[in-house]
Amino acid sequence: MNRGDLVMKKKAAASELVDGQKSANAFKEIRKRDGRVMPFDAGKITAAIFKAVTAVGGSDRAIAENLTRQVISSLLEKAHSAIIPTVEEVQDEVEIALIESGHARTAKAYILYRDRRTRIRDAKSELMDVVKDILVETSRENANISNSPSAKMLQIASAASKQYYLSNLIPEEYARAHEDGAMHIHDLDYYSKTLNCLQIDLAKLLQQGFNTGYGYIRPPKRTGSAAAQAAIILQSNQNDMFGGQSFPHFDRSMGEVIRSFKTAPGYDEIYQAMEGLIYNLNTMHSRAGAQVPFSSLNFGTETTDEGRMIIRAVLEAFRRGLGRGETPIFPNLVFRVKEGVNLNPGDPNHDLYRLALQVAARRMNPTFSFMDSSFNKAYGDEVSYMGCRTRVVANRHGAAVSAGRGNIAPVTLNLPRIVLESKGQQELFFVQLDRIMRTAARQLLHRFEVLSRLQTRDLPFLMGQKLYLGSDKLGPDDTIREVIKHGTLAIGFIGLAETLQMLIGRHHGEDQEALKLGLQIVDHMRRRIDSYAEEYDLNMVLVATPAEGLAGRFVKMDRERFGTIPGVTDKEYYSNSFHIPVYYAMSMFDKIAAEGQFHRLCNAGHISYTELEAPPANNIDAVDTVIRKMAASDFGYGGINFPIDECRSCAHCGVLSSNCPACGSYDIRRIRRITGYLSTDERFNEAKYSELKDRRVHYQADDR
Repeated sequence: MNRGDLVMKKKAAASELVDGQKSANAFKEIRKRDGRVMPFDAGKITAAIFKAVTAVGGSDRAIAENLTRQVISSLLEKAHSAIIPTVEEVQDEVEIALIESGHARTAKAYILYRDRRTRIRDAKSELMDVVKDILVETSRENANISNSPSAKMLQIASAASKQYYLSNLIPEEYARAHEDGAMHIHDLDYYSKTLNCLQIDLAKLLQQGFNTGYGYIRPPKRTGSAAAQAAIILQSNQNDMFGGQSFPHFDRSMGEVIRSFKTAPGYDEIYQAMEGLIYNLNTMHSRAGAQVPFSSLNFGTETTDEGRMIIRAVLEAFRRGLGRGETPIFPNLVFRVKEGVNLNPGDPNHDLYRLALQVAARRMNPTFSFMDSSFNKAYGDEVSYMGCRTRVVANRHGAAVSAGRGNIAPVTLNLPRIVLESKGQQELFFVQLDRIMRTAARQLLHRFEVLSRLQTRDLPFLMGQKLYLGSDKLGPDDTIREVIKHGTLAIGFIGLAETLQMLIGRHHGEDQEALKLGLQIVDHMRRRIDSYAEEYDLNMVLVATPAEGLAGRFVKMDRERFGTIPGVTDKEYYSNSFHIPVYYAMSMFDKIAAEGQFHRLCNAGHISYTELEAPPANNIDAVDTVIRKMAASDFGYGGINFPIDECRSCAHCGVLSSNCPACGSYDIRRIRRITGYLSTDERFNEAKYSELKDRRVHYQADDR
């Protein structure tokens, strides 16, 4: 049969379709996107069109059936390179038929439906690629997840959950903003499953007892038992949440429990208990064995005899280290600095403050929180931090306390993307910033509503054992909405330095004009978020995002879209939150003074560091000077960073370039800080490892 005869045959078949004949049998087969040839089913075309019809309020299926006949007629009339049509060709004809028939709104709905289906297919394909990579090595989005089989299973489940939520649960506007890199929905895999983090009321649980699901754990009678139960509590609650676990007043809580014992323990017993707690928190796994709990202890201001012994024992056990003197990765220690309590000579806990400086100078822990800052002082002794920087205290629905509360969920804005799309125009930048902030706030509201439908039984330890503030009023079938209103919903940001570079050609470490504009941007965000808190009557807050995998995700997407821009997309990472770029050489005091001005604006959490060349173990007074400068600069939370290298063969420690000078081994454990917590550098992802290599030491003013 020649080409002319073939065309005549197609036209004849089309004519039969117009007359309503043989519509189902016009084509026998169709070619799928993957190349497979499948039976042709006109009913599927009708179903897809009818979905678009109903999406715009229609209900007449006859319209979809008539349009199906038009689509098939058009396909037959056109000369194809092959007799078997492809799925894409059919969908193109559907769009044409809808538009030419005057169904513009239906056409738009169909195009959106088609696009979403394409995204779902792409997601499935991407998921398979992700699973393939995970089977080789665990994803490094989280530096404290191991490369074990259980970790791989967790990561595979995580990848599948993310794709499900983006394709089936999260509204299109928010899913697209996440996928396009305008904002980032954190811990997407837990979107409808659970909350972020919690400050746990330890004294309450130890005094009342608790149940992990396999039997009742009675209140302890010895310090060792109390410490062991504290570790179990952190582990159990980590399994119910996706973020960190913290004791907000560890010294006060343990001191209160110890005073309830019939026989008062001695210091040696307390030390052994605290050493056991640290051992447990570095070996006891959660999340099906994938990682140890992200644990933090806040302490330093309790002045009772029992509280002071707890503080001293934790610090001395940390200074001594693990079995061969290794630096403990967990818990993250947060020492609370307060005038009249521990900061100055003559204060009742000043000796413990000095001990904290000694331990920090060797282990990088503790970090230091400042109770006298302008934004913390009003809350007295209630302010506590997570190691990652999270801060929860003010509350629209109850008392301003930390215990029993935490962050519900965070989302982060890509600030450099906003300025790139605004082409460096400041006025347009703020307009676009408001737009994406509103999107982020609405996304958090959606997540809050989804999580509000969870029942007590869905979070058996967190809610079932009454850890969350107000959960003691819940029955097993009650929803958790009224309880989680005590938590916070956090909007964060990343890349302020790169944003300023685009807007005025300099970042905020380089001159006062850039610093002033940076403060204006963050202040603008804070005021917007305060207005959302009023509008929604929820604890919406601004956080200085602790970006890990996100630091590289955003810049990679922006480089692909906008190209390589010096000072903006030319690195493998964006600078963390309001931090001055790590590669910029400046004095430690200038850095502290500049970054300290942002802490008061980020009411959901903040942290700043100064980078040292080596552990300052023999210069405690220098560490004291840094901490006092932080306090004077209105810090909320800060710490010192330096390299910690330890030989795994002989336990020698120091700053080791390649191999151990004591035994020659190349098996070196290199501990660095990442997003607030300590980790070993081999677990850093590519972006954070690149940032690690770029870090510059902050010099003293007279040592440049």
